[in-house]
Amino acid sequence: MLEILSRSGSIGGARIRVNVSRQNWKVHCGVGAVYSSRMSSFLFSVCFLLLWTVHPVTAGKPCDAKSFGGTSVVCVCNATYCDTMDPIVVPAKGLYLLYETNKAGKRLESKTGEILNDAKHPGLKLTFDTKKKFQWMKGFGGAVTDAASINILSLSVGAQGNLLRSYFSEKGIEYNIIRVPMASCDFSTHVYTYDDHPEDLSLQHFSLTEEDIKLKIPIIQQAQAMSRRPLSLFASPWSAPPWMKTSNSTIGKGTLRGEPGGKYYQSWANYFIRFLDEYAKHNLTFWAVTTQNEPTTGMIPDYSFQCMGFTAEMQRDFIVLNLGPALQNSAHKNVQLMILDDQRILLPYWAKVVLDDVHTAQYVDGIAVHWYVDQLTPADKTLGTTHHLYPEYYLFATEACTGYLPWEHTVLLGSWERGTMYSHDIIQDLNYFVAGWTDWNIALDLRGGPNWVKNFADSPVIVDSGQDKFYKQPMFYHMAHFSKFVPEGSRRVGLDASAATELESVAFLRPDGTALVNVLNRTPKDIDFMIWDLELGYIEARSTAESIQSYLWKRH
Repeated sequence: MLEILSRSGSIGGARIRVNVSRQNWKVHCGVGAVYSSRMSSFLFSVCFLLLWTVHPVTAGKPCDAKSFGGTSVVCVCNATYCDTMDPIVVPAKGLYLLYETNKAGKRLESKTGEILNDAKHPGLKLTFDTKKKFQWMKGFGGAVTDAASINILSLSVGAQGNLLRSYFSEKGIEYNIIRVPMASCDFSTHVYTYDDHPEDLSLQHFSLTEEDIKLKIPIIQQAQAMSRRPLSLFASPWSAPPWMKTSNSTIGKGTLRGEPGGKYYQSWANYFIRFLDEYAKHNLTFWAVTTQNEPTTGMIPDYSFQCMGFTAEMQRDFIVLNLGPALQNSAHKNVQLMILDDQRILLPYWAKVVLDDVHTAQYVDGIAVHWYVDQLTPADKTLGTTHHLYPEYYLFATEACTGYLPWEHTVLLGSWERGTMYSHDIIQDLNYFVAGWTDWNIALDLRGGPNWVKNFADSPVIVDSGQDKFYKQPMFYHMAHFSKFVPEGSRRVGLDASAATELESVAFLRPDGTALVNVLNRTPKDIDFMIWDLELGYIEARSTAESIQSYLWKRH
C-alpha cells in the first residue's frame, strides 16, 4: 500500500533519474550520457543518495478489500491473512511522511515528500505553531465487553490473534486504552452482578463471573502481551445489585437506597474496591474508574437496560462521603476517578456541582463524556467552557458507537460515513481539550451484538464466525489515524488556518519530537493547502475527496 516517488535531477549536465518500481522494489538509476569512469562513479553515488532520500515506506500487508454494497470497502481478515502496518519510520529532517485513508479504498497508504523552503503559490495555509500549547494526550481505544469477547473467542486461534494484533500490536493501530464494564451491560447475553445475595452489605459473597474469568480477562491479557505501549484500563459500572437499589431492579428508574454516606452507598463504594482487588489477582491493574455509566438514564422510567440514577448532587456527595475515601484508603489509591460519564450537554453544569465543592474535588481527576448528542451541543459551550473553568481536570471521551439509533440498530459493512462520524467527532473533541477518545465494543457480530435487550450497534470490527473471518470497517481506519499516530504523552499544539475551510484538522507534537497534523476532508472534492512549520518551511499538500490524512515530520 504505497505511492512510489520518482526523483530526477541534473548534475554536471547529466540528467539523472531514479525510479522505484511499485512491484518487487526494482530500482532503475540511469544517466543520459557516457562519462569517464570517475564521473560515472560520482554519478552513481549521487544516484544512490537520491534513492536514499526517497525513503519508500511500506504499510505491511495490504488490505484484502471487499465490497458489500456500502459506500466504501471493508478489509477482510482470517486465520492466515490480515493487513498490517510496518513500524513508523519518520524520514530525515526536510522530508515528511504521509498516511492516507479514503472512501475510494486507500487504507493507511503512505508516501514521503519534501518540505520546501518557499511557498510556490498562495492559498489555504495551516500554520503549525508550537508556541501554542494545549492538553497532553492520554490515548485512544475501545471497550472489551462481554459481546466483544464472545465474538473474538468465536474465531479460530489464528483469527483471534490477527484481530487482537490489529488493535494492539505494533503491526496494528496500537490502542492503549481499554474500557471494562463492571459486571453486565446491554452488550452481555444476560443480566448479572458480582453479588446477588440480598443484604450482603459486607460483600462476603462478592465474586467475579465466568464473563470476567473466561471472556474479558483472557482477552485483556492477550492484548497486554502483544502491546509495546502500556495499556491503561478504566472501569465503569452500569448498575448496583438490585437489593442495593430503590427499584430492586437493575433496569428502569432507580437509585441507591438511603442517602450518600449511608450503608448502601458505602457498600457500593466497597464494591468498586472489591472489583479492583479481584482483577489485580489476575495481574490487571486499572488507570481509572468512572463513578457511573450514564447516571441520567437511571432517572428515566422504564429504561430498558442496566442503569442507575444519580443527580450531580448525589454524585458529589457519594464521592466525598464514600467512594473517594474508599479508594484513598485502599490498595488502589492511585486509581484515578472520572465524574459524569454521560453526554456533554450536561456540561458545565455537572462539573460545577461536583467540583465547586473543594472537599469532593480533591478526589476527582477527570471528566468523562459520551458522544451521543454531540451534534446538538456546541463543543465550545460545553467542553471549552468546562476546560476554562476547571483546567486542572482532564476531559476524556469514554464511549461512542454508530448504528445505535432506534431506526438503525444495524451493521453497515463498508460505511464510509460512519467512519467520518468518528474522525469528525474526535477532531472536534481534541480541539476542545479532550485528552483521549474511547470507542464502544471492539468487535461485534454481523447483527451488531450479542445484546440481551437487542440494542444492536455497529463496530470498527465485525466478526463473521461462520466463515472464521472478520471485517475491518472504515471506522477502524479512522480510529487508526489517531490511535497509531498520537501516542500517550503527545501534546496538542496550535494549527491556525489562513482562511475559512471545509477541512477539519488538529496538530500535535509527539514525545519523540515528531510533528503530526491530521486532516479530514468530508467533501466530494480535492482541496489543495499548505502546512507551514514556522521553523522548517512548507508542505505542499492535497487533501483528496472523502479522506483522512496524517502528516508526520521531524523537527530537530
